[in-house]
Amino acid sequence: MTLASQLPLYLPIAILILMAVGFGVFNIIASQLLGPRASGKTKMSTYESGMNPIGTARGRFNVRFYILAMTFLVFDVEIIFLYPWAVDFAALEPGSAESGLFLGRILFFLLMSIVAYVYAWKKGVFRWD
Repeated sequence: MTLASQLPLYLPIAILILMAVGFGVFNIIASQLLGPRASGKTKMSTYESGMNPIGTARGRFNVRFYILAMTFLVFDVEIIFLYPWAVDFAALEPGSAESGLFLGRILFFLLMSIVAYVYAWKKGVFRWD
């Protein structure tokens, strides 16, 4: 197949990209034309959930916030790995050696994740005091 014959296959993707870009440009232009134009000291001040800003934005956070975020990411990535594994595992022949190997690998993966979670729990990562 030549490039010219494959070009119509990409037409839906091109239309979708044009619609997305057009929607973004339309919203920016419409907000500039229709939106309010009030400005002032109050309008330009920092706003965070209805509370007045106190102090500097360069404050330090406890390392536990980052550890908890990393723990969330680990389990999030684990879920991402579980889905394709489950799809492939369902397609395997029941009772075959390959299915046993697949099951052993995912059980090892899950066990190591649980061990890491228990280790973090014992170290007090999830305590907020």
